[in-house]
Amino acid sequence: MSPLARLLVASQFAFNTGFFAVLPYLAGHLGGTLGLGGWLVGLVLGLRTFSQQGLFVVGGALTDRFGPRPVVLAGCALRVAGFAWLAWAEAVWAVIAAVVLVGFAAALFSPAVESEAAREAVRLEAAAGLPRTRLLARFSAAGQAGALLGPALGAVLLAGDFRLACGAGAGVFLLVLAGHARLMPGRAGGDPTGRARAGAGRTAAELGRVLRHRPFLALTAAYAAYLLAYNQLYLALPAELDRATGSQAALGWLFALSSALVVAGQLPLERWAARRLSWAASLRVGLVVVAGAFAAGGALRGAGGPWSPVVFVVLLSVGQMLVSPAVRAWLPDLVDARRLGLYTGAMSSLAGLVVLVGGAPAGALAGTAWYWPALAVLALLGVAAVPRAAASGRGGADRSRTGAGGTATARTNRDAGTR
Repeated sequence: MSPLARLLVASQFAFNTGFFAVLPYLAGHLGGTLGLGGWLVGLVLGLRTFSQQGLFVVGGALTDRFGPRPVVLAGCALRVAGFAWLAWAEAVWAVIAAVVLVGFAAALFSPAVESEAAREAVRLEAAAGLPRTRLLARFSAAGQAGALLGPALGAVLLAGDFRLACGAGAGVFLLVLAGHARLMPGRAGGDPTGRARAGAGRTAAELGRVLRHRPFLALTAAYAAYLLAYNQLYLALPAELDRATGSQAALGWLFALSSALVVAGQLPLERWAARRLSWAASLRVGLVVVAGAFAAGGALRGAGGPWSPVVFVVLLSVGQMLVSPAVRAWLPDLVDARRLGLYTGAMSSLAGLVVLVGGAPAGALAGTAWYWPALAVLALLGVAAVPRAAASGRGGADRSRTGAGGTATARTNRDAGTR
């Protein structure tokens, strides 16, 4: 990997480590230590999700205008400030402000790093023949490693105090801030001609183009179906484990299993997929595996023991490993390279909106006989949504047709989808 690629992978690991050292324990702090009511805790957590996922499009647009470096640095600085504020906040208004600041920091950091990782993957593919999914798979595995380590770190620190966990999270982001300030080039991945900067005043028009870009919307729909299904892990797994074993004592172990599977299996599975599947095929196969997770989870409910939740976690994790790198690898060939940050952020925001809207109906079905087949059908609808434009990309073949975000084939498909 290039030095920039290593920086981006390390950043994703550190980001998730710092994030998951604090956020899994936030609800307990709000309801326990601060004594906030349940509705208020839910409101605060919802505001954090909106200020992060809902505003990814803002971070993406800023990345296109200013380049990833200043946006990443600003995001890290805001995350440090947000965690420091959250550590000492006691008044409701202060807690809300600190949590929103923590969320908005991620809305800046994540689209900048994710879009730059996609750009660097395309550059490495063109320069060294490395399948672009290789870097993106490492990026995903590093994030899961951070998600695995973070809660354990937070649990150790919480033996002292919630403020200590917040301090550790802030410290992690100080390190990320220092690393990017020293190592990330000033305009890494940006448009060297300055055209993105010159067109910054047309952000509203660009957003209109995003919403008329049919291949992008199709890819986003497929990704949103996956994301809504994957987020059921946090709803279905606790309930199913309690039903199957009479306890949720193994819940932490199953979440750890999910992360460990991605850490250990992401790169081998990516190498297999890069040799045999196009990005479209990898996305479709991944969604079919996700559908299989719900079908198997429902079918094994009568088997007794923990088989249903274990099989559900394993298959859902395999589906994630196929879907995530393929979506990130495909996006640069569908959209204007100068607006990759905007499209990366818009995909996350639109998919997050689908999860927000679809979460209530999914929750209403939970515990009924319809829940498992309904979510399997949702994943299969995602298969039907996968776009056909520019679907030839493959890690081990057809690289000549997928240059650094600007091939004639990609432009033709893009223009056809935006008329």
